[in-house]
Amino acid sequence: MVEAANERVKTKEAEQGKRARYQVVWRWHFYAGLIFSPFLIILAISGGVYLFKPQIEASLYQELYYVQETKEATLTPSALVARAKEAFPESPVSSVRFYDDPQRTTEISMMKDGERISVYVNPYNGEVQGSLVNSEKLTEIFKKIHSELWVGGTFANRLVELAACWAVILLLTGLYIWWPRSRTSILGTILPRFKKKGRVFWRDMHAVPAFWLSLFIFILIATGLPWTGVMGEQINRIATSTNTGYPPYALSFRDKPESTVKTKEVADDVPWATEQLTVPTSSGGQVPISLEDVTYLAETREVNKPYTISMPEGDTGVYTIASSHTKPGDNATIHVDQYSGAILSDVRFHDYGMMAKGITIGIALHEGRLFGLPNQILGLITCLGLIGLIVSSWVMWKKRKPQRSLGAPTQVKDRKVSRAVFVIMMVMGIIMPLVGLSIIFIYFLDRFVLSKMKRLQAWYS
Repeated sequence: MVEAANERVKTKEAEQGKRARYQVVWRWHFYAGLIFSPFLIILAISGGVYLFKPQIEASLYQELYYVQETKEATLTPSALVARAKEAFPESPVSSVRFYDDPQRTTEISMMKDGERISVYVNPYNGEVQGSLVNSEKLTEIFKKIHSELWVGGTFANRLVELAACWAVILLLTGLYIWWPRSRTSILGTILPRFKKKGRVFWRDMHAVPAFWLSLFIFILIATGLPWTGVMGEQINRIATSTNTGYPPYALSFRDKPESTVKTKEVADDVPWATEQLTVPTSSGGQVPISLEDVTYLAETREVNKPYTISMPEGDTGVYTIASSHTKPGDNATIHVDQYSGAILSDVRFHDYGMMAKGITIGIALHEGRLFGLPNQILGLITCLGLIGLIVSSWVMWKKRKPQRSLGAPTQVKDRKVSRAVFVIMMVMGIIMPLVGLSIIFIYFLDRFVLSKMKRLQAWYS
């Protein structure tokens, strides 16, 4: 009987431990969702719009983007640049973008009054169709909202990254809360109970779709992290230190240059994997090669359109042929001596390390261009699903929230369980540094500020 009593005690303690862990995880999930769900809705809406950038821009800027194809030969690139300079004589040309569609205008990037503009020139007759300030394009506005919450700056960028990282924790804690413990029915687990009403219905409308969408949401978040300020730098350092990113230096017949300029600082349309590639310097000379020579090199090196040729900066600058807004396998970054035309560096997708290849494919998936329209639709469904999860969580919260209280899950008195979960959260904070900093901030805020304010503590406890 003593053994049976001890067994019952152990079983009871185990059940209490499970309930305590559930309560602690739920509390983390609740506060993370309450704080970061508004930011995640912004990211989902802006990202969902940006997925359809090709279709949106083709519709909005049709008169600028497209011309009637003729049987006449196209003008030379230099002639097209000259026409753009005639229209904007005070604006230096930074790059020229060529498309594979014979009905597309040639896009010439210039600087005007401190802003980047795109000038669209008819390749057949040289007529300037018009221009756009790049930052005022609708898709660029949504891109800025997506990456910098429109306000811009480092703080906004870090806030976006913080929200994305906490979304990962929301997924993990949500799956823990969802995980079936005693129920064997598929209803409420993998299928919602539509006949139920009130909180149970909204709980199912939150938990069940979250389960089905969790992998897609995680992939969408993970493939966006390489662009972030903190995690992105970590990813880049790992790729570099493990030689799984771009080659240390893809060099043709020369020593590594002493230049410290990175490719992303001097060129447009650069793939993620080669943004940090050191730019070589031109050997020196008096007469630069023509733009026609550079386009010929792009053709002979089998660079697929669309690609961009960025102009040399200064006497030692180089031409850069780059292509990133294509299928990952077509990525190219080529640096060309502006005087001799020598290929100083040529990096393609097959040159990337394993990590860089994976990230490049992930970026294409994130932007909706890996496998065309189905990729865009899948991304849109994921974004809409994320919005639906947040809306259902808000409804569920409002239905259970008492007056004059936040309605948060109650604090667990079992310090052992609380500490164990806190340690796990800090491990995630080590992996995602901004999460770690935010957890430390919240801890000190709760320990030394909120806990001293009894009226406020009663509201959020």
